[in-house]
Amino acid sequence: MTEAKAFDRVADDYDRMRGGMERGRQAAAQLAGDLTPGPVLEVGVGTGVVAAGLAELGHEVYGVDMSLPMLTRAAERLPGRVTAGDARALPFADGTFDNLVFTHVLHLVGDMPRALREAARVLRPGGRLLAVHGDPEADPDELVAVLDRLAVLQPPRPDTPERLDAAARETGLERLRHEFAPDYERATTPRQLLESLERRLPPYLWNVDDETWARVVEPALAALRTLPDPDRPRLQQWRVHRSVYVRI
Repeated sequence: MTEAKAFDRVADDYDRMRGGMERGRQAAAQLAGDLTPGPVLEVGVGTGVVAAGLAELGHEVYGVDMSLPMLTRAAERLPGRVTAGDARALPFADGTFDNLVFTHVLHLVGDMPRALREAARVLRPGGRLLAVHGDPEADPDELVAVLDRLAVLQPPRPDTPERLDAAARETGLERLRHEFAPDYERATTPRQLLESLERRLPPYLWNVDDETWARVVEPALAALRTLPDPDRPRLQQWRVHRSVYVRI
């Protein structure tokens, strides 16, 4: 519930600061080719930008999330197709869906193996699980350099390819393929990144104490404030791990 409350706090700004429907459509386009015919569930649907992007491509998409303020926004994009629920105890019957999607959420679910067991349960035999996971990366630039300074605040990721594979095998999911490939392209200004960090939108900043904030975060913010042309967008191509599994 801690994660849900944190997303409650940033729901009003989330789309504006994270790329909104433009980013959602890019992510959906990358995922769509691996979906099998039939309904899709996005677990951790958030404001619904990826799910709506998939719906625009002709898929029957449903969403579940723990944050009610985020779901309110998703419901505007997927009316009648979103519900409140926990990835570790999905509110659906066995074998309900042909596809299940996790997009940048497996590191937040609290118990990744349990979430995968639930995913396998609600998938039909032969159904597919698509996961966008692990640390995203972009080519070095002045904004990425600032983010690299904050990397010490990020806890070890539970959703590395190796750990995800191991947990998936325990649940009857067989990996079809894995790639580390472009996920989305975004033009970000120093001012936009500064606002995002000051508002603690990245999950790794949610619980940073005052001493650590002053010692680690403030110098990074100061570096951002000194960058020239603070309103000039810096184009970044972010790459991410994508894995596809089939329910045996």
